Formats: sequence, C-alpha cells, structure tokens
Amino acid sequence: MTEIEHDAARTPPTGTAHVLYILHALSPFTLWTLALVALLVGAFTRDSVRGTWVETHYQYMLSTCLKGIGFAILLTIVFVLSIVGILLLAPLWFILTVWFLYRVIKGWIRLNDGQPAPT
Repeated sequence: MTEIEHDAARTPPTGTAHVLYILHALSPFTLWTLALVALLVGAFTRDSVRGTWVETHYQYMLSTCLKGIGFAILLTIVFVLSIVGILLLAPLWFILTVWFLYRVIKGWIRLNDGQPAPT
C-alpha cells in the first residue's frame, strides 16, 4: 500500500477534485452524462494528485460512480425481466439517486475540510 502524503506545508491541488464533485452532483439531473465526463477528466488528471490525500477522493468518486453504474444495470435487468420490476423501478431509481448524492456530498465536505475521502 502506498503512503499517503498529508503535509500541511505542501497543499495538493484540489481545484479539479472540486470540479469533479460538481459534475457528479449534477449528473443525476443530466441523465448521468456528467458522471461519465467526470470519470474521463478524473482519469486524465489523477496523476497530478498521486500520493496525496486528494487521490483518495479520486478513488472514492470512481468507486461511487462504478457502484452506481452496477446498481443501474441491475435495476434495468430487473425492470426488463419482471412486471414487479416495472412497479419498483421508480422508487429504486430514486433510492439510487439519493445514495449517489449522499456519497458525493459526504466526500465533497471532507475535501473542503482538507481530509481524505471517507472509507
């Protein structure tokens, strides 16, 4: 496991991480397209924060997005394969959106406080 740097003298760049959190927070309202944009931007800019506590936020956002995509695929399969799924789809999508936004806001608050992402 790599050592995470948390040096108060050297402030790692957090601007891009803030933008990524904004994109993720807005993504449920844009049919999740901004989440895909955030994933691409995060993949290209991750090297600039490698080895710092900000990297934990990049991993946290990636994990949240991939879990969300997995749940979305599962919900879609349930919807397609069953009549019960059709009745449950809207509430389950709502729960997925609330869970996603909760994780994004929780991580963003920790980033603002200068702390690593939640585990």
